[in-house]
Amino acid sequence: MYKAIFIDIDGTLRDDNNCISNRTKLAIKAITNKGILVVVCSGRPRKYTENISKECWASKYIITSNGANIYDYEEKKDMYVNKINTEACLKLYKIAEDANVRFIMNVGDNRVVNKLKYFDGTEEELKEDITDFLKQNEVAQCVIADNDFDKIANLKDKIESIKGIEIQNQHKSLTDANVPREGTIYYDIANVGACKGNAVKMFCQMLNIDLKDTIAIGDGYNDISMFNIVGHSIAMGNAKEEIKKSADEVTLSNNENGVAVYLEKILNNYMQ
Repeated sequence: MYKAIFIDIDGTLRDDNNCISNRTKLAIKAITNKGILVVVCSGRPRKYTENISKECWASKYIITSNGANIYDYEEKKDMYVNKINTEACLKLYKIAEDANVRFIMNVGDNRVVNKLKYFDGTEEELKEDITDFLKQNEVAQCVIADNDFDKIANLKDKIESIKGIEIQNQHKSLTDANVPREGTIYYDIANVGACKGNAVKMFCQMLNIDLKDTIAIGDGYNDISMFNIVGHSIAMGNAKEEIKKSADEVTLSNNENGVAVYLEKILNNYMQ
């Protein structure tokens, strides 16, 4: 019997219109009613991921910032935070400032940014000296982003030269020439080893769950680390071939209720 299912958000839970279908929500609710934990895992910040988890009736546990934070939002308790060291953060901030692009820090529930873009309460503008700010706050992940593809692409070598951190996730156009260079082009940056897979492993140790009793569902390169350690891995039909080859099984795409289709298959097995 499976004990926990770890599910990515973008390109997995949500379709290309950023919607979670009622079919998917009902499948997750039915799974949780069987006593199986559904844990939403994302590169997104904490409050954003919490809202998605509540919307689809998943568990109270979330894994955010590409594995740098495990959080229990009912208890309002950090179970794990992998803080980026101050020196690395300062170097990343300077890279972003020199290039005149957005610098985003996942801190606590939300994001603190050098250039405010969203006014829905999910971002807070940095209004103090960055060094003073870092003395008082834990940064789980940094994001460097802009709508200009070339600006972001040209920063990769500088980012990768900083010790102790690594690019955990990035806009698909940065690794695949066939993907349109549109929208927000970004790099998600966290400590070396702060990946979804390690967070899943740590989470299971905390809750005494055997990894063989776990499933991961995702579509991105940052989901491969989960695929490598769970008992059974599912790639979305919209994932790249390399990612599909890393999984045990492939479901339908995010626009075809791929998550719901797989969860319904599990539910059918329980009923037999």
